[in-house]
Amino acid sequence: MQIWSTLDTKQREDLLSRPALADSQSLADTVSSIIEQVTTEGDKALFALTARFDGANLSSLRYPQVSLEELASMLEPKVKRAIDQAYANIYAFHQAQYPQDVKVETTPGVMCELKHAPLHAVGLYIPGGTAPLPSTVLMLGCTAKVAGCPRKVLCTPPNAQGKIAIEICYAAKLCDIDEIYLVGGAQAIAAMAVGTESIAKVDKIFGPGNSFVTEAKQQVSRIPAGPAIDMPAGPSEVLVIADADANPVYVAADLLSQAEHGADSQAVLVSNSQDIIQATKQQVAAQLATLSRKAIAEKAIQHSRYILTESLEQSFEVSNAYGPEHLIVQIKNARDSLSQLSNAGSIFVGQWSPESAGDYASGTNHVLPTYGYARNYSSLGLADFMRRYTVQELSYQGLRNIGDAIMDLADAEGLDAHRQAVALRLQKSSGEAS
Repeated sequence: MQIWSTLDTKQREDLLSRPALADSQSLADTVSSIIEQVTTEGDKALFALTARFDGANLSSLRYPQVSLEELASMLEPKVKRAIDQAYANIYAFHQAQYPQDVKVETTPGVMCELKHAPLHAVGLYIPGGTAPLPSTVLMLGCTAKVAGCPRKVLCTPPNAQGKIAIEICYAAKLCDIDEIYLVGGAQAIAAMAVGTESIAKVDKIFGPGNSFVTEAKQQVSRIPAGPAIDMPAGPSEVLVIADADANPVYVAADLLSQAEHGADSQAVLVSNSQDIIQATKQQVAAQLATLSRKAIAEKAIQHSRYILTESLEQSFEVSNAYGPEHLIVQIKNARDSLSQLSNAGSIFVGQWSPESAGDYASGTNHVLPTYGYARNYSSLGLADFMRRYTVQELSYQGLRNIGDAIMDLADAEGLDAHRQAVALRLQKSSGEAS
């Protein structure tokens, strides 16, 4: 346990630092090589890399529609009901985010508009690993569907038999995703970015992944005329603010629910109650022993943080300095604190709002900024699957009304052609104007 008030500025920064990322140069070189291989060899590279990393010898990269339908129909009823409920909530919340176009006459005869349109082609990356992630399919696919994206491409690594999880198939079917490719890792990101014989390139890539996927997303986003990406990413994290009224059983459960994501996940408890910190530590030890992913969670808990503050206001200060991906507020009258909490990807208010709700079925999106990026990036939402563009239309009188301002500014910047584009039009007599 660390006492915040006793630490100097450097010690506070060190305490809130994230676990170090992997050797960046080695990782960057490996990913760069994979991207180059996919760029030059196309599908051939994807088949070879899938066999190497996933042990699957494929004859086709695209998952057959008949297999998708067949597997989706085999889903256990209770899981189907759970996915259906999560889908309905995610759909409702993101549909409510649909933006309104704007039309303003800024000066008589000068009409300006802000319009919105869905991205044409989006790439949705769904990790493989130790567990299927239908929830991520819903978070990405449902939002793309609500936005109206015409083309939704899903890439996910297959198992050794060239199959994907039933749950992923069903979630994809719900989201109207029929373009599914059996490829994972950095090679999947590269394929969606540059295109291959089987996979046409996309406009923007979404989704979480391991360090190779994260690095690949960063690299392809720098390709000239390449895809955009949703956001930078690092290991998953949670910060819990708890006061003396908090339930240590719930606090410990929330810390562990994040820790089981991966060995590099980070769990932080900030409290103005030493008793709560001690009780939570005991609960973490007790609950950890019951987890099926104990080995993973145990490693993450080794670099957890327990921070004692002098007041709730100081706890808010610590949270804002950390900028957590998930922020759970288990204090009395928790909603009253929202105005003081500025940096977080998603906030869970009160003892009945576990982080698990946002991960699965409350309706908010679980794709969130990590590694401190919550200070300057937002949680994924409908706007991320759309683009804004402006329209302007001027009448002759409108151009006359702002013409002098345009020409004077063009003169100030030494751009004669800009000035001339206005001056030539204004030479037209008002009788000729239309």
